[in-house]
Amino acid sequence: MPLTGALAAPPARRQSPVPRAIGAAAAAALREELRTDPKPGLVGPRDRGAHRDMNARTFLASIAALRGYFDAVARGGMEGAPLAALRALALDAEARMLLATGGVNTHRGAIFTIGLLAAAAGQLQAERAGFDAAALRDTLRRRFGPAILRELPLAVASHGAIVRRRHGVGGARAEAAAGFPHLFEVALPALDGSLRRGAPRCAAAVHSLMSAVAVLPDTNLLYRGGARGLAFARAAARDFLAAGSVHRSGWKEHARAVHREFVARNLSPGGSADLLAGALFVDRLRALEGPRESGG
Repeated sequence: MPLTGALAAPPARRQSPVPRAIGAAAAAALREELRTDPKPGLVGPRDRGAHRDMNARTFLASIAALRGYFDAVARGGMEGAPLAALRALALDAEARMLLATGGVNTHRGAIFTIGLLAAAAGQLQAERAGFDAAALRDTLRRRFGPAILRELPLAVASHGAIVRRRHGVGGARAEAAAGFPHLFEVALPALDGSLRRGAPRCAAAVHSLMSAVAVLPDTNLLYRGGARGLAFARAAARDFLAAGSVHRSGWKEHARAVHREFVARNLSPGGSADLLAGALFVDRLRALEGPRESGG
């Protein structure tokens, strides 16, 4: 005799499609960042930049290995998961990345940066709010900022830790706790402004990246080139922007010349690349449509 009425098993709750959409936006942003060209010192579609241990194929393998991670942290944000639970997801994603790349760190910064942004988007989804930039940043600071400073351990042997001791910069941890000011106040407005001026997306991404390089105390640049390397990179980016950036003829030749100079000096602005990927992700989030149902 079948169970009916009060004894029947409750129907399965319908899973919200939004975490999957957030995850797809994150993967698309990482692929778009990889395709951006020219990028000073960074791995791109043409060459490996200032890196000897990775190329575009390495990045594509890494992006594939991260499949499902951004969905999971977005769902965690929807469900109010604590930072410790999200960190466990990030550490698992990092292990998958390293396995796929043979131990090469391609996306550790993106796992951290875009992971937190995806979790903040999930929180907004639970609140039935839209994914505008101001709401994302406010949610990230309110929901995760104190926990980032309180709970995330300060690494002692990483490149960022070495730079922090040598140069007294805060790095990604401090940037995240403050709600990624260089992302929301520099990289994203630069991307938006360039698109409004009619630049193609790839060109607007170059403008966004150069805008970040010009001002960010990029720990990758400091580790590779010290204070002089950072100063050189900032000056080169500022010269590119002052000359008209991507909104002029000949900009690609100028950008490729900057790229060659970075490679010759073994400079790679990885922190700025993470900001570009984050800006591209936020831009894609804002384009998501559909009802803000709170299932999950």
